[in-house]
Amino acid sequence: MSLSIRNQIPGTVTSITPGEAMATVKVRLDGGQDFTSAITLDAVRELGLATGSVVNALVKSTEVALATGSVEGLSIRNRLPGTVSGLAVGAAMASVKVSVAGGELTAAITKDAVDDLGLTVGSSVTALVKSTEVSLAVG
Repeated sequence: MSLSIRNQIPGTVTSITPGEAMATVKVRLDGGQDFTSAITLDAVRELGLATGSVVNALVKSTEVALATGSVEGLSIRNRLPGTVSGLAVGAAMASVKVSVAGGELTAAITKDAVDDLGLTVGSSVTALVKSTEVSLAVG
C-alpha cells in the first residue's frame, strides 16, 4: 500500500498502556528518540501490537508544528530536535524538511510562520506532534 503521508518513521514498540477505549503506545524510533501514539484499543488488537513490535509511526505534514525556542510547559508529548534541511515557500504555505536523528520529517506551515520564526536552511528547530495525531502501521 502506498500512502500520501510524508512522515513515515520506523521504530519499535517499547510499551502499551491501555485505557477504557484508547491506549498510549510508546515507540522507540530508529534514531533513538521516544515517540508516543494514542490509538484505540481495537487498533492495538487489530495490528497485533506488543512490546517489541516493529512499526512505522505515520504523521501528516499538516500535523507537525515547529518551534525555535523553549518547548517547556506543553502537553505535546512528541518533541524531536532537528535542523531545517529544506524549505519550499509559496505565497501562503511552506513545506519545511527537518532532519532529525534517524531520518527526516516534513512540516506544512504557513509562510507567515516561516517568516515569524526566521526559518532558513540550517535553523535549529523542534518538531512537535500531538500523540493523538500519530498513527501506527505494521508490515
